Amino acid sequence: MAERLSQIIGKKVGFVTDCIGPEVEKAAGSLKTGDVLLLENLRFHAEEEKGDEAFAGALARLGDVYVNDAFGTSHRPHASIAPITRLLPAVAGLLLEKEVDTLGGLLKEPERPFAAVFGGAKVSDKVTVLKNIMGKVDCLLIGGGMAATFLKAKSCEVGASAVEEESINVAGELMKQAEKHNVRVILPVDVIVAGEIDAGARGTVVPIGAVPRDQKIVDIGPQTVAAFRKELEKSRTVFWNGPMGVQEIPQFAAGTESLARLLPKLKARTVVGGGSTADVIDALGLSAKVTFVSTGGGASLEFLGGAALPGVVSLMDKK
Repeated sequence: MAERLSQIIGKKVGFVTDCIGPEVEKAAGSLKTGDVLLLENLRFHAEEEKGDEAFAGALARLGDVYVNDAFGTSHRPHASIAPITRLLPAVAGLLLEKEVDTLGGLLKEPERPFAAVFGGAKVSDKVTVLKNIMGKVDCLLIGGGMAATFLKAKSCEVGASAVEEESINVAGELMKQAEKHNVRVILPVDVIVAGEIDAGARGTVVPIGAVPRDQKIVDIGPQTVAAFRKELEKSRTVFWNGPMGVQEIPQFAAGTESLARLLPKLKARTVVGGGSTADVIDALGLSAKVTFVSTGGGASLEFLGGAALPGVVSLMDKK
């Protein structure tokens, strides 16, 4: 990694095989202005994830100023994220600042209409953020595996699709809240189904209500893609988190890729919520064509869910 980093920045990057201890302190102490030193992975020490104060102290002895530019891990109270800020002058990096400003803007003053697109496997992973943005969005578009749970809550047949039984009532309540806040919830009207989820499986398009009992939903269908497109083309702010299908298997990636290719064409502020969604955008070469791609999947959802991220909170009172 040090060798690759050296190639990218055009100068030698040093490397040490640990991140704390006398040898690391000696290497850090010998750095001259402009030198770069790469440390070993902090998580090789169990104390890092435990938020250990002594471990944070050992890290703090290596520098004069602490900069957190890792939004993707700022939702974790690890030693290098929160405790260290109490031991050194600490500031946010430019990327962390942009993450907070961009995602915070979605909650405070989004340009209307504001559409949020959610996919992925589980409703339970997104309940908090769905509740928190309910009064701030104009439309919710639900796809991916979590759509099966929402459809089940409306008594629709979803065949052999994975359903979070414990989240069916939650999905029903979320739809009631949406109606109360005049938020439109757009669910799939057709889907791609397959008997098995593997590279050799073949999909079939069926309307909702006609999903065979032995088939699993693996993607949204073409009519759903068109309905989602129509809604997004009216929007001025769009947030997207979670694939629309099993995008790892090419024949079940059409819905996800269709939405990804649509985003740059919208006359809207387009924000992608990290994780596998960001991977899709990057793989299609679209990262520079949307407004912002978050570097944190879990962190972005926690932030939009109203959680106080340890890595952000610990910097708020710094000057």
